[in-house]
Amino acid sequence: MTRPRAVLAMNPPGLPGSLFDEDAFARLRRASDIDTGLVLTELESARSRQALAGADILVAGWDAPVVRAAHLPYVSRLRAVVYAGGVAATCLEDPGSFAARGVVAANARAANSVPVAEYTLAMILLAGKRVLPAARAYRRSRSVPDHPAKHTVPGNYRQTVGIVGASTVGRVVLALLRSFDVDVLLYDPTLTAEQAIGLGARPVPLDELMSSSHVVSLHQPLTPRTRGQIDAGMLALMRDGATLVNTARGAVVDQDALTAELRSGRIDAVLDVTDPEPLPADSGLWSLDNVVLTPHLAGSMGGELHRIGDAVVDEVERFASGRPFAHPEDLAASARARVR
Repeated sequence: MTRPRAVLAMNPPGLPGSLFDEDAFARLRRASDIDTGLVLTELESARSRQALAGADILVAGWDAPVVRAAHLPYVSRLRAVVYAGGVAATCLEDPGSFAARGVVAANARAANSVPVAEYTLAMILLAGKRVLPAARAYRRSRSVPDHPAKHTVPGNYRQTVGIVGASTVGRVVLALLRSFDVDVLLYDPTLTAEQAIGLGARPVPLDELMSSSHVVSLHQPLTPRTRGQIDAGMLALMRDGATLVNTARGAVVDQDALTAELRSGRIDAVLDVTDPEPLPADSGLWSLDNVVLTPHLAGSMGGELHRIGDAVVDEVERFASGRPFAHPEDLAASARARVR
């Protein structure tokens, strides 16, 4: 069987070196006819168009050049797109036209969800022990607090964790939480009660989740329906001393309402994403002691990128051997979503 031809497309051109270690590069070369030293960062030059014209598989990644209608004459051989990121359709101007031609796609969303879920779990557990505010207080006082403090920290035993959105990341967080003695609530209107229970959670309306949880962790996608979903009313429902963790998208929360609630000191927040990102220099969130801000680092970093690279190689190997993708993406559905 002839090996399919593959071409890399992403930005910056050194990104493949972060995604693929030597073993992964070797597997790519065994599974496909690929020049791992050639990375397309644009599709306008004669060299790039020649490489694209000969490709059966487009191995794309972050900031990949978009294949537009003008490039269609150069992609007649293309049969698959494997994306080192969450949505393969982002590198296609018209994913529906590729779906109609039988082009299949896969993405590495599941691989990238693991470190986000690990970050989330860590923050949930730290919030239960109130580690972050305690560390700040300890640094200021430089003395061990009185022993009665042990009785005021909630801890994690039988505490209630609310998960908003059974997304790819949300489901990994739910799986990780099974190892701990916590009660888990879930709000996701796309699931049946039976499906939510199967994920190890009790399905509840959003307002009940917000009012009952010691920690609320956000994992819903950003859509017109979820933009600003966590508004002033929802934030006001949160228990005194509760913590909001956001690793989803900053815009699912009403930023002004969140800032006002946090200024009151009534709740805490761990925010890996904000709206906008980064926050303006004069945002009050920078100076609040009850807020932990991290620079969108929950996703894959450093050696974690190799998990994404390995997932991409797995998909290329599956395609080359005639097997279906492990993590397929429906390009036609992506096209319909864009229309809506």
